[in-house]
This record gives sequence, structure tokens and C-alpha cells, in this order.
Amino acid sequence: MYLFGIYNFIIGVLCVIMMQFDHQRILNVSRWLKPMKFYFSVGIMTWTMAWLLYYLDHKKAVRKISWLIIVCMFFEIFIILLQSIRGVRSHFNVQNATNGMLFRLMGIFILIFTLTIIYSAWLFFRQRVFSIPLSYLWGIRLGLIFFIIFSIEGGIMLSRMSHTVGGPDGGPGLPVFNWSSRYGDLRIAHFLGMHSLQLLPLAGFYIFKKLPVLFLFAVMYFSFVMIILIMSLRGIPVFR
Repeated sequence: MYLFGIYNFIIGVLCVIMMQFDHQRILNVSRWLKPMKFYFSVGIMTWTMAWLLYYLDHKKAVRKISWLIIVCMFFEIFIILLQSIRGVRSHFNVQNATNGMLFRLMGIFILIFTLTIIYSAWLFFRQRVFSIPLSYLWGIRLGLIFFIIFSIEGGIMLSRMSHTVGGPDGGPGLPVFNWSSRYGDLRIAHFLGMHSLQLLPLAGFYIFKKLPVLFLFAVMYFSFVMIILIMSLRGIPVFR
């Protein structure tokens, strides 16, 4: 997992370098922007899961989970990179048989990955004895649950075959993230919700060491992300 994380960061940096020399665009942004974001994001997620899985006693299950994450994410973002190299969008692209097949493969890998994370969360609830503070443990549990919920929220984008609500994908947006500044954008809640995987464990360890306070913070954060999701579904831009 550690080495796979390094691999992702290296490819992410290479994408940043390519952005300086190759100016071909997909949906009005550099074709290297999406793979760059996904490689960095997967690198962070991989290191995070390696950190969290350390606390599970079932080492055989941990090895299986680790390899499933590595294999699924390797092929998932390789397809994103491949489509960018081909000069076409990776998500929601079913314009021909090849693009449709690659998009369906991405869906299969994401499904397996999501089921793997659900299994990881179940192990954290099943195991009774931990050597870490209770607030830290519940930060991990809640972080995994929120990560799963907002991973599944990606299904809303799939059902719409678009991440922008009220306008076409590819309009003006926030630098780097490219979140729409004119319409609702479902990627914002997706991003904030999934990064609960890092936020809540860290909050439980460093800040909210009393369990009721951690739960209150988690409820407030979840509500905040849900408000952003509702705004996006109504076509209201979060950033202008």
C-alpha cells in the first residue's frame, strides 16, 4: 500500500509536468487535470487505508483488502489516464463501443472497491478489542461510514450521466478542482464526504477526545455536506 501510494504520487506529478507542455483540452480544461487529481486522491486514500487497517487484528483479511484496493484502483485510474491520452472524457462516455466498455469496466472496479471498503468498516465494528482511544476508534468507524455513503452518492452522477446540475459539464469553475461556479456540482459533496476518511479519525485523535463531542462534530459535518449536496441537486452553485 505504501509503495502503491508512492506510485500514484509519481504519476500525479508527471501529469502536472505534462500540463505545462501539452495544452490539449477536454471539457475546457487540460486533459491531464483529471488524471492528476485522481492519482493524487488515490495516493492519499491508499496511504490512509494503510494507516487505518494497521489497527485490525485480522491480518489475512487486511492483506486481501490491501490487494483488492491496489488492483481496483490501479485499473480504475489507468482507464482515466488512458482516456485522457486518447483525448476523450473518461466518465459518462458511452459514445461508442470502446468508450462504453471502458466506462463499464470503471464501474465494475469501483463496485468491487466500494464493497471492499464496506467489508473493512464491518471488521472495525466486529473487532471488540483495540489498543487506541475510543474517540479515535469511532473517528475511524464514522470516517469509513461517511466515505461509503458519499462513494455511493456518486451513483447520482451516474444516473444523470453528468456531474453538473442546471448546465453542461465543462463550464467555468474553481481553479484546479474545476467545480462549477455557475451551476450545481455534485462532485463537491462527493469530495468533502469521502475525505471524512481522513478528517474524522484525525479529529477523534487530536481534537474531540470526548465521544459525545466527536459525534456532535460528525453530525454537523455530515449535515454540512448534505446541505451542499441538496444545493447542488437544485442547481445552486456553491462557489461563484
